Amino acid sequence: MFQILIIDDDISIQTLLKRILQKQGYQIVTASNGEEGITQALTSRPALIICDWIMPGLNGLEVCHRIKTNPNLSTTFFILLTSLDSVADRVKGLDAGADDFITKPIEQNELQARVRAGLRLHQLSRDLRTQKLLLEEELAEAAEYVRSLLPEPLNEPISINSRFIPSRQLGGDCFDYYWLDDDCLALYLLDTAGHGLKAALPSISVLNLLRSRALKNLNYYQPSDVLKNLNETFQMNYQNDKYFTIWYGVYHRIKRQLTYASAGHPPAILISGTSPASTEVQILRTPGMPVGMFPEAQYVDAYCNVEKLSSLYIFSDGAYEITKSDGKIWSLDAFIQILASVHHNDDYQLDQVLNCLTALNPKDTFEDDLSILQVKFD
Repeated sequence: MFQILIIDDDISIQTLLKRILQKQGYQIVTASNGEEGITQALTSRPALIICDWIMPGLNGLEVCHRIKTNPNLSTTFFILLTSLDSVADRVKGLDAGADDFITKPIEQNELQARVRAGLRLHQLSRDLRTQKLLLEEELAEAAEYVRSLLPEPLNEPISINSRFIPSRQLGGDCFDYYWLDDDCLALYLLDTAGHGLKAALPSISVLNLLRSRALKNLNYYQPSDVLKNLNETFQMNYQNDKYFTIWYGVYHRIKRQLTYASAGHPPAILISGTSPASTEVQILRTPGMPVGMFPEAQYVDAYCNVEKLSSLYIFSDGAYEITKSDGKIWSLDAFIQILASVHHNDDYQLDQVLNCLTALNPKDTFEDDLSILQVKFD
């Protein structure tokens, strides 16, 4: 049974509305002023509220605004009872959050029809909210599943730490690292375009494919060959129009050489130097279209030597494409400056970076998945 709250300082109007609506089978509660009405609404959580506009103390507009801004009452259908019928007055009511109006003197059939319509919309809003909560729970479970597939931190002979912070919508970030043999370490990070499960599933497919080395006749030691084969396997025409960017590298720990290739992905950042004055930043990126976009895309390898005490950062664009409180997008250059600034700190470097990003982000969650790998070579 739906519950309806009537807020009116006129007892005769209260009694009339209560009598009409009780005959329709609704449960009725009443309040004689705005403050009492809000208290009653918080207690009883009615499906629909009929509130007089003109009342001493809190008027109907103020009651409506406070009801509609309360998350627990946001789906409650709110009808303003008024003798004001100008367009300007109705605009004020709508701006305050009112869903409908009933004009005095009250016509019984119109009242019943508007209440029925309001309750249908209330039920629909409540169902949609329930479905939204279920969807958010499922996306959270999907994010936990993706997290469970990611590798554990590596401590020796190379130290690798990571952070994976999925957005509320769940995106397509994924990463992995593993030894190809005793001396060669493969590591990569990819980001599928879009959000939701349609973005997460291709990322998981790539991770499983590379981790199991299921692509035959593929030289996993040659990054450009890996990207070429992924591009042939994951053409967007056959993958729900989804493409992804990726940075893939292989580090030879004896030669201290890093071979890498990228496909439309943000560059990896290699930072070296034994003091702030000698800090050197290398931007590691090669030309190449995102994987899956064009069948004929070409990929090339690049090489660099890794000095002692160097750190490598591989990340998704969610690490720096942050909309600040002033509406401007943060930049890659500013992000690189933060990475360089923490290079000579002894501990908690990734946490320090994430603290900076969290402080920049004005929202409770990041707009996009944020993934970052930190590789310390010594």
